[in-house]
Amino acid sequence: MQQIPSVDLRDFLSDDPKRKQKFVNEIGKAFEDIGFVALKGHFLDEPLVEELYSEIKKFFSMPKAAKEKYEIPGIGGQRGYVSFGKEHAKGRKEGDLKEFWHFGQYVNDDSKYKGQYPENVEVEELPRFNIVGKEAYQMLEKTGVYVLRALALHLGLDEFYFDKYAHEGNSILRPIHYPPITEEPKDAIRAAAHGDINLITLLMGAQGKGLQVQNHEGEWIDAIAKPDELVINVGDMLSRHTNNKLKSTIHQVVNPPKELWGTSRYSIPFFMHPISEMKLDCLDNCIDAENPKKFEDITAGDFLHERLVELGLIKK
Repeated sequence: MQQIPSVDLRDFLSDDPKRKQKFVNEIGKAFEDIGFVALKGHFLDEPLVEELYSEIKKFFSMPKAAKEKYEIPGIGGQRGYVSFGKEHAKGRKEGDLKEFWHFGQYVNDDSKYKGQYPENVEVEELPRFNIVGKEAYQMLEKTGVYVLRALALHLGLDEFYFDKYAHEGNSILRPIHYPPITEEPKDAIRAAAHGDINLITLLMGAQGKGLQVQNHEGEWIDAIAKPDELVINVGDMLSRHTNNKLKSTIHQVVNPPKELWGTSRYSIPFFMHPISEMKLDCLDNCIDAENPKKFEDITAGDFLHERLVELGLIKK
């Protein structure tokens, strides 16, 4: 496996059972083999993508003091701005060479999660920033729901098994800015090798070199998508729930060649989380004599808290 398989969501959305099954088979095999796919046919249209990039570039080019007023203490970076070098990979002390923003779930006033999730942070200087962010969040979430439906069928579950967990889930849209590199980094790279925490990640902005995926032989493969594709990967929560049948693959964002140090990189992952009370216990039909249960029972909320401590975003 030297490249990321490409799939088309329009196959799954079609009325043709054969096309739908083709998508289920393709994405299921890819997530068992390497844990990554490039996805066409998603719900983000080009004007929305262009405007989102325009808005986040405006935000990250604001003065440091202007950005830092949107850094909210006490919430583990779950909403608003997280400044440069604040987050590090699990098991590392060096901060990643990035700054980022978090949009979170949008719930109605009568939702049981209204008091549980922090409010989204409004950027006063950019009237379109939050509007465009919300629209992109909802289109990525919609795409993710259909991907999870395909995976449910692949796992022998009811097609809508994940819907109740994804609805009002604790998902995060994270526009990231990797600033120009001004001096030789000591041990830091733009994003050190890690697995994602969540169910699945839908990534915008993997059109250039930088993102690398580790295959089963331990080799690093460049994950490069076409402009109309999202890169989608399995997170640790889904890997646990499927007893590692679906693979949460280690990946990283490496520093560019020295001649490109003066350039910024932007990427926008959508981390699709379930509601906190979802049990991540290994599914019975993913356990057998050859694949004994590999993980302890835990809820999504408790697992997320553990990982945020490991990442340095919240204190024990």
